[in-house]
Amino acid sequence: MLLTVNDVSKYLGKRELFHGVSLHVHPGQRIGLIGVNGSGKSTLFQILLGVIEPDSGSLAKTRGLRIGHLPQEMVPARDKSVLARATDVHEDAQELRAELESIQLELDREKDPGVLTALAKKHAGALERVDHLVGYDFEARAQKILEGLGFRSSQFGIAVSELSGGWVMRLELARLLLSEPDLLLLDEPTNHLDLECLLWLEDYLLNCSSAFILVSHDRAFLNKTIQRIIEIEQGALHEYAGNYDFYLEEKAKRMEVRLATYKNQQDRIRQLERFIDRNRYDKKTAGQAQSRIKMLERMEKVEAPGAESQIHFSFPSPARSGKRVIELRDVSKSYGDANVYSGIDLVIERGDKIAFLGPNGAGKSTLLKILAGVVLPSSGELKVGFHTTAGYYAQHQWEQLNLDATVFEEALWVCGDMLQTQLRGLLGAFLFRGEDVLKKTAVLSGGEKARLVLCKLLLQRANFLLLDEPTNHLDISSRVVLEKALADFPGTICFISHDRRFINGVANKILVVKSGRIHIFPGNYDDFQRIWKTRLDVLPQNAAKGKPEGDGSGAKARTVQKRAEAEWRTELFRVRRPVQDRIESIERDLDSCHAELERLRERLADAETYRQGRLAVEIQSQYRQAQNTIHELTCQWEAKVLELEQIEENFRSREPEAGSGRQEAKRR
Repeated sequence: MLLTVNDVSKYLGKRELFHGVSLHVHPGQRIGLIGVNGSGKSTLFQILLGVIEPDSGSLAKTRGLRIGHLPQEMVPARDKSVLARATDVHEDAQELRAELESIQLELDREKDPGVLTALAKKHAGALERVDHLVGYDFEARAQKILEGLGFRSSQFGIAVSELSGGWVMRLELARLLLSEPDLLLLDEPTNHLDLECLLWLEDYLLNCSSAFILVSHDRAFLNKTIQRIIEIEQGALHEYAGNYDFYLEEKAKRMEVRLATYKNQQDRIRQLERFIDRNRYDKKTAGQAQSRIKMLERMEKVEAPGAESQIHFSFPSPARSGKRVIELRDVSKSYGDANVYSGIDLVIERGDKIAFLGPNGAGKSTLLKILAGVVLPSSGELKVGFHTTAGYYAQHQWEQLNLDATVFEEALWVCGDMLQTQLRGLLGAFLFRGEDVLKKTAVLSGGEKARLVLCKLLLQRANFLLLDEPTNHLDISSRVVLEKALADFPGTICFISHDRRFINGVANKILVVKSGRIHIFPGNYDDFQRIWKTRLDVLPQNAAKGKPEGDGSGAKARTVQKRAEAEWRTELFRVRRPVQDRIESIERDLDSCHAELERLRERLADAETYRQGRLAVEIQSQYRQAQNTIHELTCQWEAKVLELEQIEENFRSREPEAGSGRQEAKRR
């Protein structure tokens, strides 16, 4: 056992954050800590670290326990280089050497053979950790971790003071991973990572020896990395032995049981109260009524399952734009000597919902800002379509907020002719209620700023939304609400996100930024990974850069090749999509039928069913019908899967080859 929390409670002023919290952490465990913003996750971390004391309860740690903590924000020593800061783990090495000396003293004093054996093993383990921490390959491991988190080798020697806040957090994460503590406490480690680095971190955490407790609102990341969920809900802690999807299923079941228990108890209470009311003044039955009163007093009341406060909104239908929403023609963008884009073309049409993918620094945010009109291109033309009105959500909310204004004032400036009572109602939907609307924006948390900017975006009634990491600082329930609102939005969207579930739920196209060029593919993130990514990865280097070589015939051949590839991709997606949709529909029907079959099975196992005349016969008939339906749906599913495989095989045989464009050009 690494750590034990026993019956801990904590108040924030007069508000109780949590009460009676107990928790055990074993070596190597991978735990996800979830809960709405403000539920006390970061406070629990501070208690585990010993930074703050609980108001009641106790905390016990194994001797010599090394804990590494990644907070949401921090300011490290900025006079060191990136590599020097990453390898600055001497304090940990000194603690391990002190532990070695302590164990050696115990070895010198101890006489019991069994205890001596245990101490010797402990000594060997600590010695191995010291060698690993400052061994010959220490710097090489540091460089590998830094590269995994997106640093280039050319950045290893620069000063930490030259890094932005997001890169500072990456550096601190690298330092933590390199030190390999017994227990990692990671508070939103993915907030500042692009998708490639997030995938690298997933694999690293799955293979590291440290136990960890992870706070994250990324559902796919939680599913991949953790094996146990701990939820803080309404001041209590609930555990689930599985990943995030298991948690959702199990929580739904627990809520059903709790609701049924609550309803049954309420029925029982009403029966007792009616009996008491009828009999308490009758001498013959007053004694019985009195016993019922005592029974009520002794009864342990079951609380009704409540729901945490959640944002709830949908984007209003905006004015309809023209078919072409915005167009880039031969656009280039440079910052000084650094060229980000050169001669790119892009057409975005009404109804497109495009997710931008690419590593940090590739130019995703720059492209979004060009489309939003926030940044001007160095050359080329930006053409805005008929009746296009843009709404821009910046990655850093404070770029858009007046820090001297209140929440209400910020919303008032963009609400148009909306009545103040209506505006307060909308702010309430974003959890700004009562006195909260009078808060200065300067004191808002990251999550509150995100909600306020989303609220302002809603008030603008734009038909073209440009969103840079809109899910950052939003808890899971808020992400789900935003995802549904954007999926239902009738306008056009371009967005950047590293939340794969969010991308899948919103996007109908993927735009990949690679080597200063852009590539667009139909479908969502899963479609891109399954169909298009491999092809993009093997594109010739000159095609990726978009640089024509040689004479005009070569450029023409590449144009023909690109057109053939685009037509092939579009046709495959068009033919494949209806079959895939039908497969998903059948799978949903199968899930419903299996649930119905299980319900009927439970009724047939209930003795009460057979006491109600022909009810058992009817249920048996329904049971057989459900079985037949499942068999029919399964046959349909198998046929559609085979059809999909045949479609993909046929299209692979017709896929344009690398040289086909040149051959076509020569024939012409």
